[in-house]
Amino acid sequence: MDPASPPPPGQPAGYPAVLEIDRPEHVANWRPLVHWLLVIPHWIVLYVLGIVAELLSIAGWFIIVFTGKLPDGLANIIALYIRYSNRTLAYSYFMREEYPPFTFEDTPADPGSYPGVRVDFAPELEDRNRLTVGFRFILVIPQVIVLALLAIVVMFAMIGAFFAVLFTGRWPQGLWTFVLGFMRWSTRVNAYYMLLTDRYPPFSME
Repeated sequence: MDPASPPPPGQPAGYPAVLEIDRPEHVANWRPLVHWLLVIPHWIVLYVLGIVAELLSIAGWFIIVFTGKLPDGLANIIALYIRYSNRTLAYSYFMREEYPPFTFEDTPADPGSYPGVRVDFAPELEDRNRLTVGFRFILVIPQVIVLALLAIVVMFAMIGAFFAVLFTGRWPQGLWTFVLGFMRWSTRVNAYYMLLTDRYPPFSME
């Protein structure tokens, strides 16, 4: 995503982490029954990527605190992890029928290798705010609390979506908007917590 370009409609202006998922017109009725099983290989890969990304975030924390800069190599791998996480989640939520590719493009801009799911970043590499980075694990706590509460609601929303797709082959618009909003919010919080940006995430599901 070009930092100078406008964000997709409805998303916070200029936030350096953007998630878009195209809502399909129809989803095969059987998919809610099997996607949780088919996606297991991706969860295994994601677990390993998560460990790597967390270690790099810790390294990035020290580098930023002492130098005020985030190496682009670290930022790109963290972006890779967050993007892979969203692709895996979108498929496990049967929001897309296409199976996610086992690709590991470490670029801030989404390479477009998974149709219908796009996660773009504009990492902040120079002139980082050392103070907010130093206290990042404290500053993010309100966001984590709200997301944890929303996750409970998402669980019930997914139950409703499960039966809706199972019997009608369609995601209800309201449930889709809510789940996608939760994923967008989570994406921004992950980008903030994992030090891709110093801009505090808005308390918004847009």
